[in-house]
Amino acid sequence: MAREPHDYDDIPGTFVFDAEKSRQGYGINMFCMSLMKDANRREFKANEAAYLKKFPLSPQQAEAILERDYNRMLELGGNIYFTAKLGATDGHSFRHLAATMTGSTQDDYAAMMLAGGRSVEGNRSKSGTVKPPEGPKAMTKAAAKPAAKPRPKSKRVSKARSKRG
Repeated sequence: MAREPHDYDDIPGTFVFDAEKSRQGYGINMFCMSLMKDANRREFKANEAAYLKKFPLSPQQAEAILERDYNRMLELGGNIYFTAKLGATDGHSFRHLAATMTGSTQDDYAAMMLAGGRSVEGNRSKSGTVKPPEGPKAMTKAAAKPAAKPRPKSKRVSKARSKRG
């Protein structure tokens, strides 16, 4: 059965993990979750290709795992949080994986994120049909978010807090 197209399919460089991706990536994600156990990590590292045969993976999924092609794993249904377990098995931080996936160095990736993330310019739409908002406030981050309402302070003080003074 052909996949139904969604509005979010038009976002460049993004694979939204929806119910369809979840079904597609079941094998990838179960493999990655298996790496939470030390015995499984050791077995995988001893013979990666043999270990992958335990899971319902397509040849493309197995290849993406063996090549550590994280973007391809996401495209084929992997969940970023599960695939990060593979990176951790290889001794990599999430920052390392994100930098690899964006084609940048770890320092450049960190600097980009600290500066507010990647620019929306050129990243709104593959088709060009999604137009940026117009107006003076359209391009500011503050304009994109509604103002947060202040939370009322609780008058109730827990026993633990009152003992601390």
